[in-house]
Amino acid sequence: MLSVLANRTFRHLFAAQVIALVGTGLATVALGLLAWQLAGKNAGLVLGTALAIKMIAYVTLAPIAAALAERLPRRAFLVTLDLIRAGVVLFLPFVTEVWQIYVLIFFLQAASAGFTPAFQATIPDVLPEEKDYTNALSLLRLAEDLEQLLSPMLAAAFLTVVSFPVLFGGTVAGFVGSAFLVVTVTLPARTVSEPGHFWASTTKGIRIYLATPRLRGLMVMEMAVAAAGAMIYVNTVVLVQAGLGLGAPQVALAFAAFGAGSIVAAFLLPRILERIPDRPVMITGAGLMVAGVAITPLATGLAGLLLLWAVIGFGFSFTQTPIGRILNRSSREEDRPAVFAAQFALSHAAWLVTYPLAGWLGAAFSLTTAALGLAALGAVAMIAVIHLWPSHDPVEIVHDHPDLAPDHPHMREHAVGNRHALVIDGLHRRWPKL
Repeated sequence: MLSVLANRTFRHLFAAQVIALVGTGLATVALGLLAWQLAGKNAGLVLGTALAIKMIAYVTLAPIAAALAERLPRRAFLVTLDLIRAGVVLFLPFVTEVWQIYVLIFFLQAASAGFTPAFQATIPDVLPEEKDYTNALSLLRLAEDLEQLLSPMLAAAFLTVVSFPVLFGGTVAGFVGSAFLVVTVTLPARTVSEPGHFWASTTKGIRIYLATPRLRGLMVMEMAVAAAGAMIYVNTVVLVQAGLGLGAPQVALAFAAFGAGSIVAAFLLPRILERIPDRPVMITGAGLMVAGVAITPLATGLAGLLLLWAVIGFGFSFTQTPIGRILNRSSREEDRPAVFAAQFALSHAAWLVTYPLAGWLGAAFSLTTAALGLAALGAVAMIAVIHLWPSHDPVEIVHDHPDLAPDHPHMREHAVGNRHALVIDGLHRRWPKL
């Protein structure tokens, strides 16, 4: 896995991502403390609203940002968004009203909605070999999991010597450091797509997504993942403190167990994906998550809950790490940023549904109802995935072009049987029946 760090460009991009992740983790802790300072016992409502604003920004703005990215230099686009994020966070320590938090969070997440898909779409251009790209995906997954474990500990250490607004300074430093590292590398030139209207560019990723069977399956799988994941992120604190009668340290331990399971899977996945195709690996992961949430009511002690959360974390990594491979396989190089942005938007749309659902079911009924309801939603999604994403899913497909003249360049290039790696584009607007 670590061999990909020999590539200087990826090494700098990976370091930029790690620094930005640490900064974001510090901001998460500081934002919670800021909400408490301004809203007291209503801090949860403030954070819940901020989370909803984050998801809305991701869902609505990611495709627009991808269309803009097609028209701008790649490195300058990434650096500018990093600096915008740093500038927005710089204002957070001076907030005096709750509405100001909401405004700043919207602009911060709007910049992230542009940066994250563009960054993700750059990695396969830097590491074109699938084995290297798979190792990079696992390494990036590992970095995200470690951030969730280490950032709260780092924040706690800082808070022993400084007040919480100083943590926002760490976030600013993280985004500035990320921008600096991106500046130090030369990114591969982006293949220019066909000129078109801005609206067509904005919707291109969604159109490719909906026309590709494996991507339709991936879209529905994200609902299964979000259903199970929402139980973890929304109800862990209630399960541990109200259900088991324990305290904040045990809440942190439960989240750590989830992260530890994901880390173990990230280490194992490169070798697994060399032997087993993405589809069964991802379906297995989603199945582990849904089954784990379904049996949550049976976990009556801390040890059982930790084991269960580790299994769900293991499944989470199995579903999320191979996504880049699927997107890479399903799009042309010039369309890749739009497809990554579509994935970013559609996956967060699923979380936008399941986050409030998890909270409402738990508050209005019970945690058992929440677990079983979310598991049922995940199970329905899993059945749909198996139907939408065919098990026979070849990359190269024999197909006809009755609309093209025999001397068309595409027909001459694939003269024998017209068999080639097929993706949705201007010449292939519909997926052929297999």
